[in-house]
Amino acid sequence: MELPSDVHPRVEDPRTEHARYWRSSGLPGTELLTARFVTTSFARHTHPTYVFGVITGGVEEYSHGRGLARVGPGGLAVVAPDEVHTGHAGVPEGWSYRVFYPSSEVVTGIARELGLRGTPAFSESGIDAPGAARALADAHLAAERGDRLTASSLTRRGLAMLLRSHGREPVPDPVRRTARPEVERARRILTEHLVAPPTLEELAARVGMGPFALSRAFRAAHGLPPHAYLNQVRVQRARELLAAGRRSGEVAAEVGFADQSHLTRHFRRHLGVPPGSYQRALLAS
Repeated sequence: MELPSDVHPRVEDPRTEHARYWRSSGLPGTELLTARFVTTSFARHTHPTYVFGVITGGVEEYSHGRGLARVGPGGLAVVAPDEVHTGHAGVPEGWSYRVFYPSSEVVTGIARELGLRGTPAFSESGIDAPGAARALADAHLAAERGDRLTASSLTRRGLAMLLRSHGREPVPDPVRRTARPEVERARRILTEHLVAPPTLEELAARVGMGPFALSRAFRAAHGLPPHAYLNQVRVQRARELLAAGRRSGEVAAEVGFADQSHLTRHFRRHLGVPPGSYQRALLAS
């Protein structure tokens, strides 16, 4: 797929990275990102939203729940809510992309209009869908320019095209469906004790399992071991507080990180930008 001329990456220093998150009033329930990454590597993490990334240059490579994806220019990187995935450059020059993070409600609403039931899933993660990719790239540019009508119209069009070509009704995950109640209790304890969580041994004792058995069952159910899941929840809570205008130092303490540098380290591993940059761009939009 040939992308619009103003979507092609500029010629720049091969080591240069940039990233900006923002919100558009024309796309409620959706954050957007435009970025170029070269050496940045994302740890295993999840998002509470869908992820639709149009690759505009280079190659992104990432693992996800169904394998390994490698997506080049004009391709779509698609990740479902709460799907554990990574992210890194697939070529030395890195990759650039324009990303939508729409809520489940936004995508489900479009799917319902198309006759799909439930929260939609996708048949693949790295997707070749030129028409949908072009519509979404144009929508992203329109949002950046402040053209709310075009952005909202083309986003719905692009997502509808993608749902028609690669969407499917969700198939129950047998691992998650049979997750032990002890694991759910452990998850609730972690989310309720971000600042002073129990040790693995203490957590296991509280839910009536052995530490090794709990860690294995927790990872099977949620894709991450308990300590990594806890940091994921902390980062997500930090995003919410930063978006509300709270200062980074206060946020770090409130979500359970040792200090601001600890927050910054995990924030960059999950989002590719430090919390201050994320907050400034988001509030400015």
